Amino acid sequence: MQEVVLSALPPEAQVTHRLILEGGPFPYPKDGTVFGNRERLLPVYPRGYYREYTVRTPGSRDRGARRMVCGGKEPAKPEACFYTADHYATFQRVVQ
Repeated sequence: MQEVVLSALPPEAQVTHRLILEGGPFPYPKDGTVFGNRERLLPVYPRGYYREYTVRTPGSRDRGARRMVCGGKEPAKPEACFYTADHYATFQRVVQ
C-alpha cells in the first residue's frame, strides 16, 4: 500500500488527524463510528478495530468523499491511520 506523509495531506486531513489524537470533538455525527472494511483494502482485523472520520472538503455541501480511517484498541491512540480521497476506493497509509 502506498504511504503518504501526514504533512503532505490536505490541511483538512491534518486537522482531522489532530482531532482524532485529541479525542474530538468531531464536526460530524458519523465521525468515530466503526468502519467495516468491507472492501478489504485495509489489513484485516476484527470488526470494531477501525473507525472512520470525515475530512472536510471545501465547497462541499455534505461530508464529501474524503475520510481518515484509523485502527487500534483506543480510538485516540491509533496504531495506524489511512487516508482516502475517493470514498474508500483507494487508501494511503499515513506516516509521520
